[in-house]
Amino acid sequence: MKRILGILVAVAALSVVIWAILEFREGRYSSYASQPETPAPQQSAGASLTYNFDTDAVGGMPAKFHSARTGKGAESKWVVMADPYRFPLLIADEGSFKDLELSVRFKAVSGEVDRAGGLAFRLKDANNYYIVRANGLEDNYRLYHVVAGNRRQFAGANFKVTSGEWHELKVECIGNKIICYYDGAKKIEATDDTFKDAGKVGLWTKADSVTYFDDLRVTVK
Repeated sequence: MKRILGILVAVAALSVVIWAILEFREGRYSSYASQPETPAPQQSAGASLTYNFDTDAVGGMPAKFHSARTGKGAESKWVVMADPYRFPLLIADEGSFKDLELSVRFKAVSGEVDRAGGLAFRLKDANNYYIVRANGLEDNYRLYHVVAGNRRQFAGANFKVTSGEWHELKVECIGNKIICYYDGAKKIEATDDTFKDAGKVGLWTKADSVTYFDDLRVTVK
């Protein structure tokens, strides 16, 4: 699982206000005296350092780093965090489809990281398929191919995706041409040759999305 670096900052608002008033009354405002940095070797031209935090322990300070602060205030805490890179799929087992019309009704209910719902098609397995999805937090509609688990967008549209209401997603895929509709209006038209063969269809969400689906329908074209 990919790891990312996050920062958690604790702020005690009342304490800060009281502390600031006392400092003002006593006339003791002064610049923050930072600690001197440990010397580090100057790098030669062409040198490159990369930090991806993949080998660092989750919850701890990343190796070869230290925290600091500019100005006064509460100390921060830097920690390595796990990135919730997950895309739940519900795959239909009854048939495979090449040229198709696929539709579903969906409602984006909740989600803090994402609030998405989508249609997967020409699916070979959980790591190889097309996906068109709408996102109620980002207010966009995106078309991707997922190859070896890596998702890449190749078309999309931006518009309001209202949470808490039912909408219809529909895709027509014939040959290498893909047309995507949202509530009956054409929003995306693209061509792509990544997946040419028949595959399964299914439903898709992302991260912590809570999404309702109903009336999934697929027709051979």
